[in-house]
Amino acid sequence: MRKIAIFETTLRDGEQTPGVNLHPEEKLSIARQLARLGVDIIEAGFPAAAKSEMKAVQKIATEVKGPRIAALARAKKEDIEIAAKSLENAEKRRIHTFIATSPIHMKHKLKKSPEEVKNLAVEAVSLAAKFVDDVEFSFEDATRSNRDFIVELAEEVIDAGATVLNIPDTVGYATPEEFAGLIEYLKKNVRGINSVELSAHCHDDLGLAVANSLAAVKAGVDQVEVTVNGIGERAGNAALEEVVMALDTRRDFYQAKTSVNLREIARTSWLVSYYTGIMVPPNKAIVGANAFTHESGIHQDGVLKERSTYEIMDPHKIGATTHIVLGKHSGRHALRDKLRELGYEVSEDKLDRIFDAFKSLTEKKKVVSDLDLLALLEDGFGRNQDFSMEMVQIVHGSSTVSVRHGGKVEVTHSFNGPVDALYQAINSLLGVNAQLVDYRIYGITEGRDALGEAVVRVKFGDRIYMGRGVSTDILEASLFAYANAINQALSEVVNHGFDPK
Repeated sequence: MRKIAIFETTLRDGEQTPGVNLHPEEKLSIARQLARLGVDIIEAGFPAAAKSEMKAVQKIATEVKGPRIAALARAKKEDIEIAAKSLENAEKRRIHTFIATSPIHMKHKLKKSPEEVKNLAVEAVSLAAKFVDDVEFSFEDATRSNRDFIVELAEEVIDAGATVLNIPDTVGYATPEEFAGLIEYLKKNVRGINSVELSAHCHDDLGLAVANSLAAVKAGVDQVEVTVNGIGERAGNAALEEVVMALDTRRDFYQAKTSVNLREIARTSWLVSYYTGIMVPPNKAIVGANAFTHESGIHQDGVLKERSTYEIMDPHKIGATTHIVLGKHSGRHALRDKLRELGYEVSEDKLDRIFDAFKSLTEKKKVVSDLDLLALLEDGFGRNQDFSMEMVQIVHGSSTVSVRHGGKVEVTHSFNGPVDALYQAINSLLGVNAQLVDYRIYGITEGRDALGEAVVRVKFGDRIYMGRGVSTDILEASLFAYANAINQALSEVVNHGFDPK
């Protein structure tokens, strides 16, 4: 049975989702979870894009062990040199360079001839091969490119030192039959194709990213490029969980497997959703809340008699969370045991902080679920407690809020509701001119005592910062989220000299 490598690009292509801006520590946390998930390659970022991006890639390359760490670079000397520098401390390194090859991209975007594009590609691969022994080359917009031009260029970059050829359906244009046909054509016509790995990278503009990726596996690719929850630009990328579980569930058909630890899938999905602020739709395949839920009486009867009547996968196989019985009488040992069951080993100091937050939460709700604990682990509950609401008064048509910070109290009145008043008070207390551009509230868990999560996007100058806050009180969650976004901006004042005021 063939082994399909999983190239995980949530931290690069996934972060290009509009409104998503992961900070280095958040990217590191996701990268560590991807290592636990067992992916083969983590594309940590595009280091030439920004100093913070290079810092994140360097941090991941230094601290995350197991998967190969890849960095993206355009077919430019400076990009490749920055990528190489960012990967210096990785135990296994890959430079991923690319250039557009379709007529529409070459003419309108690059404004270069096919011969110029070919020369740039070969020069880029040759340079990258001087820094690392693993170079991936991508033919951007391959599915709208001339096949014979791809064949010609593929042979030249192989000779220049490429070890992986990636065939992207960059704009989600191909059908499964067309994409499989392109892979088969390249395998048949590219000289030296058997000396390199062949990869597929599909976008979901027509809802075919997973189908195209699986068609490519059937056609003979060695690697599939995916993101957790299918996030990415426009309609997103092929979803890791769907590709992996399709290969596992239908091994009889694909005759292929991956090295992914399936029990980490649900946890990884939740973590990426948490950090990006992108909620997983309830009907999302594999990881959606309704993926293993049955309401029809006929379906319920069938599942109770034999699970496989209406479930082709066991939810426990992907580590799907279930409700647990942890409450106000539970002690530190029970909490530690449950965290270990969820796959987390925490230090004594962190356990103390989580336990304190856990006890505070049990005063507000009777039973604490797995999702509640995950929120505590990611420091969502009780973050920014240097802010507190002293008073909230809401009368028809107006709201008054009193907020305390550092011994100073600000009282603000607004005709646009308590959240607006709350955020005006925080702006005044900190002396910043921040603008709320997006505000959302989600229920993390079920019931009247459920934790609510506020996700905000706040604008400072020309920059957007995302903040999250979790509490059983949605106004308090809103306060934590806004303060979290502002704290990120203020940290850039210290680290990069950016002034958001």
